[in-house]
Amino acid sequence: MEAHGWGRYPRINAAVLYPATHRECAADIASASPLIVRGLGRSYGDSALAERILDTRRLDHFLAFDSKTGLLTCSAGQTLDQILRVFVPRGWFLPVTPGTRYITVGGAIASDVHGKNHHADGSFCNHVTQVEILLGNGERRIASPTEHPELFHATCGGMGLTGMILSATVRLLPIASSQIIETTVKLRDLEHVLTAFEENSAATYSVAWIDCLARGKHLGRSLLMLGEHAETGPLTVNAKQAWPVPIDPPPSLLNHGTVAAFNTLYYQKTQRARSTRHVAFEPFFYPLDRLANWNRLYGKPGFVQYQFVLPHENGPRGLQTILEYIAESGRGSFLAVLKLLGKPNGNLLSFPMMGYTLALDFRAEPAVFELLAKLDHLVLEQGGRIYLAKDARMSESMFKTSYRKWQEFEEVRSRYHAHGKFASIQSKRLGLQ
Repeated sequence: MEAHGWGRYPRINAAVLYPATHRECAADIASASPLIVRGLGRSYGDSALAERILDTRRLDHFLAFDSKTGLLTCSAGQTLDQILRVFVPRGWFLPVTPGTRYITVGGAIASDVHGKNHHADGSFCNHVTQVEILLGNGERRIASPTEHPELFHATCGGMGLTGMILSATVRLLPIASSQIIETTVKLRDLEHVLTAFEENSAATYSVAWIDCLARGKHLGRSLLMLGEHAETGPLTVNAKQAWPVPIDPPPSLLNHGTVAAFNTLYYQKTQRARSTRHVAFEPFFYPLDRLANWNRLYGKPGFVQYQFVLPHENGPRGLQTILEYIAESGRGSFLAVLKLLGKPNGNLLSFPMMGYTLALDFRAEPAVFELLAKLDHLVLEQGGRIYLAKDARMSESMFKTSYRKWQEFEEVRSRYHAHGKFASIQSKRLGLQ
């Protein structure tokens, strides 16, 4: 069958396996290696693509929950969406969530996803107490920060390349309400938005939409959204179905003119310099989930998401240089998200470092790949790196330069029988065994 990531680029033909039990998983790994494990397919590029794919969606069980500690144990195929539906009404929330709730727990761990609160609470795996992993030789192993820690830190953020995550225990966050107190700050340029991030570093959640086509004195104009969990209000989950995108629009729909017009309208719709309101958690954390398949907006060729992080000391200069280059190219993204990241964890291939991360979407076409090659150079020059869960085209040399613990990662994979058993198109492109 045809398989692709959320960006719909690249596309490959793959044999997809759908095990329903751990025994079936072990049999599939023994007979169909090498393969890659896949959840809901929300990684953007080719990190969950291979000639053989093991799909975990039938492994979606809740296994245990401690209402005193908030510790939830579930199968790796369980989704963040289902966790929210079950536990928000009980007064619990995800400790960290990315920009979509339609991913699996296994995928969240393999990508060590981060969210709007990384500066305060770290990434998803900071709140995982243990994982159960099916190794390439058929053994099952419990890994945690204290038990087989080298396997734990390679698996968290390891893009599914150490083994198959069977289950995990995650510490949920107690909440009094499902409402979020959202404050929006309108900022006229890059200098002001970076200053606002620092001044509001005590906020639990922070994220900025940034107009990457604005130039001159408006370079980096942004809307900064801050959030806190409300202390009073309902504990509810919105059960409304998302609006579908019924067709692939023509690729010409998203051009310089339409993106520039969208960015201007989006920036200007916020009239006040600072405004606060109560909103449900869904539009605050998951605005794009309102469209069931928004990835079709880029047309049949698909798109690539380019997410990079720059260290804090190089953030202002590096972001200005990169934004100037994008604006001059005329190939701006109407989905441009800037976040402040906090301290990194000990996971070998985890993406975040203390600094700023910017995520951009571009239609997949030759001129865009030329632009991204230039951005790669600028990111490396500033000591940054690209997020593996969003990547579809990074070079081996850039990966091995920016992810400096890759050799240690390979040593752990060898020790735990992953070589020759777990591989993706991405891992082969990046020079991993």
